[in-house]
Amino acid sequence: MTPQAIDMLVTFAVLGAVFLIFMREWLPVDMAALGGMCVLLAVGVLDEKDLGKVFSNAAPMTIGAMFVLSEALTRTGAIDWLAGKFAKWAGSSLLRAVLILALIVMPLSAFLNNTPVVVVFLPVLMAYSRSTGIRASKLLIPLSFLSILGGTTTLIGTSTNLLVAGVASNVGQPAFSIFEISGLGLIYAAIGFLYLYFIGHRLLPNRDTVSSLLDAEDTRRFSSAAEIAAGSDLIGQRLLDVAAFADRKKVVVYQVNRRGQRVDDIPLDALVIEERDVLWFRATSKVLAEMRATEGLVLLPEKIGEKDGGTEVMTVEAIIGSHSKLIGKTVRGSNMRRKYGVVVMAVHRKGVNLSEGYQDLSLAFGDTLLLEGPVHGLSQLRAEDDFLSLNESVVKTPRKSKILVAIGALGLAILLAAVGAMSITSAALIAAVTVVLLGCVEVREAYRSIEWNILFLIYGMLGIGVAMEKTGGAELIANQVVAMSSDLGPVFVLAAIYLLASLMTEIVTNNAVAIILTPIVISIAASLNVDPRPFIVAVMFGASASFITPIGYQTNTYVYGAGGYKFSDFLKVGVPLNLILWATATVLIPKFWPF
Repeated sequence: MTPQAIDMLVTFAVLGAVFLIFMREWLPVDMAALGGMCVLLAVGVLDEKDLGKVFSNAAPMTIGAMFVLSEALTRTGAIDWLAGKFAKWAGSSLLRAVLILALIVMPLSAFLNNTPVVVVFLPVLMAYSRSTGIRASKLLIPLSFLSILGGTTTLIGTSTNLLVAGVASNVGQPAFSIFEISGLGLIYAAIGFLYLYFIGHRLLPNRDTVSSLLDAEDTRRFSSAAEIAAGSDLIGQRLLDVAAFADRKKVVVYQVNRRGQRVDDIPLDALVIEERDVLWFRATSKVLAEMRATEGLVLLPEKIGEKDGGTEVMTVEAIIGSHSKLIGKTVRGSNMRRKYGVVVMAVHRKGVNLSEGYQDLSLAFGDTLLLEGPVHGLSQLRAEDDFLSLNESVVKTPRKSKILVAIGALGLAILLAAVGAMSITSAALIAAVTVVLLGCVEVREAYRSIEWNILFLIYGMLGIGVAMEKTGGAELIANQVVAMSSDLGPVFVLAAIYLLASLMTEIVTNNAVAIILTPIVISIAASLNVDPRPFIVAVMFGASASFITPIGYQTNTYVYGAGGYKFSDFLKVGVPLNLILWATATVLIPKFWPF
């Protein structure tokens, strides 16, 4: 076996291992991709010259710049202003709400990273749901899907588009213009909207969110304290076995003082009551009245002012964000009760509301938590940027005086790229630096706005992609595909490429799929002696349009827990849409980009 063949086998083995890690979630995807590239470096498949190819790719820089520009539009209140108009324009009709959502979200997602668009609209739609009675589960999948569809209408609409274009350019293909894919993208967006408007909303569930665990009849909660009297029958009982404190829907104990010291080393669900223990809790007014009649329990109303001033506390839903420091920690280990006085009342994950047995659950991106605590404690917690609040907007005080600067910078970048005055990378980079220098975004905010895990994932997969080309792996796969389908014609091959990209995106990250498939389809086109442009576009749209699972696209993951969805809900709504768009792409891509 030749050295090149051995290198090829090693590359395939690394690629397979990386994809397996992606699917089993053994490691963060960015670390899996970077780890794969490092293995190839360590065994000599890649060298420093190859690393130069990886880090000279312009796509990651463009994507990073677009993250900053999206943050500028968010921080100046441009997106928030449109979100604030939504309820007024939508009225109380579900279909009208879907229409208004499409008219706002799709144009925004065409020019901005769609994640902040979805993040801003999440609390807006949750509030709208509570005020109109329309279930959030009828609104949040459309929000995510519409943002994805909007992203297909321009080259800068998604990182996948930019990445496919960048990889293709690196192997000698003509550069894509910013609006080259807009014709097909607009048709995609129109078809997707019509599907959601007439069919999709009927397939969506009427399902409760995690807040449904609260009693609807009396949701106001007040802080109070009670002391265990001498000789009380409660002494020696486990705290949560005491009837007065057992129903977490009505009462939440968040602190216990024993002999003048706060008890932090014993979990509340394991704490055994002792004489003179002072229990701090939050309860409904009805429960407070019932507790006054509980023997052996003495309410201490005079202590209320020492803690929360007797003020009403808040209950909020919050999603674990992609940058959260809580990822991997347990609810018990998060110390939210001790640090902020905030109690986790329930966790929603993968379509299930967990109100018991969740204290030792390791938190993950996309989990939705039901939090209860004083206003100041929740404010401190939100300032940590670990959560996306669903009950209220988390956008900080907007810099409204800078809104025209942010819009102007983005608009100028688009114009310069559209007329060919400079590349989209140069235009986006200049615009990103401009919004920072002119105060639309602080330097710290600019760095935090960049999804570094996505960029690291891209660099890692670019390295593996270079190895696929260098060792002949991409060419081998291309030759096998051509051998099996050469008699069926390029349209069949295009349909197969789109379907492969779409299905792989549902299993592993869309950016990884884009990087691996793009050089392969270019090799396939060369073997068939046809223009590779249609195949490149098939990868672009197939990897961008992800609707079948909540893990194929980040916005799907955000709405997964927030809407109380089950995995099957995405299948039910997404499979027909994927099939419709697959047929659309197969017919129209050759019309826009002939072979």
